[in-house]
Amino acid sequence: MRKSDRPALPLVSRRSFLASAGALGALSLAGGGKAAFAQAPAGPAFLRAIPSTAEQIPAIGMGTWITFNVGGDLKLRQQRLEVMQTFFQRGGRLIDSSPMYGSSEEVIGWCLSKSEGSAPPLFSATKVWTMFQSWGVSQMEKSEKLWGTKRFDLLQIHNLLDWENHLETLKEWKAKGRVRYIGITTSHGRRHRDLEKILKTEPFDFVQFTYNIADREVEERLLPLAAERKIAVIINRPFQGGSLFDAVEGKPLPEWAREFDAANWAQFFLKFVVSHPAVTCAIPATSQLAHMNENMGALTGRLPDPEMRQRMIRHFAEIS
Repeated sequence: MRKSDRPALPLVSRRSFLASAGALGALSLAGGGKAAFAQAPAGPAFLRAIPSTAEQIPAIGMGTWITFNVGGDLKLRQQRLEVMQTFFQRGGRLIDSSPMYGSSEEVIGWCLSKSEGSAPPLFSATKVWTMFQSWGVSQMEKSEKLWGTKRFDLLQIHNLLDWENHLETLKEWKAKGRVRYIGITTSHGRRHRDLEKILKTEPFDFVQFTYNIADREVEERLLPLAAERKIAVIINRPFQGGSLFDAVEGKPLPEWAREFDAANWAQFFLKFVVSHPAVTCAIPATSQLAHMNENMGALTGRLPDPEMRQRMIRHFAEIS
């Protein structure tokens, strides 16, 4: 997330975006009307398999923390609708949210309800974030209503909160076909040891944690463990909450970034993340069309090899 994605700052206008990204074609939206969600990306998308089933999903998804928490403001909702439309048009599928994220789930459901014709190619992922098993059930049922879905693709236990009780429910729901995959998340490094112990014994399909070019702690234990246990990995905070952009502000992208088809810093950072063989999907969050376009550019083209990844690490350390 860049600074300009934060709600207090102005958004890039639709006119400015279309002027600079005409190659995408016109994204016609009548004010308040329904959006026609495109079904195909602009080029071959980089896909990763979910180890437990071999189902493939695009390696770049969309987070909604802060960015979709806009309440009932129709103007802001319309802007988020355009962001979501661009995400699907550029080949995205996985959208991640949580009851923790204010009105984000409600806004996602509103945007999805505006789709015209065939449904968007959504891989729905949300979380349970409350104490007690019964409260968790109520919360997940409310999330279904907010999204307008009868079954989530993925339900995750948010930040390990009361995880044993919620896991019992998730196992039951999965057995009944009420959810396709189950997962567990953290965005706190202090919980990594606890998460490691859980992943060694419990049958999760997905795990979600933080990883980026500046925070590589999970390379030591969690990423190898996920690969060993055949658990899909979703990466949150791939831009370290926007601080990666602060670190490179005013500094040119290295010429050699062309060797892995990175045209901007967003693609540089995202391609570093998704080029790790244990990573399934990264979920950057944005409120701006131009930034979404940049992010989704990381879904196509070449990826850095291990030698190039080390060069990227060294370069970032030198300039930040």
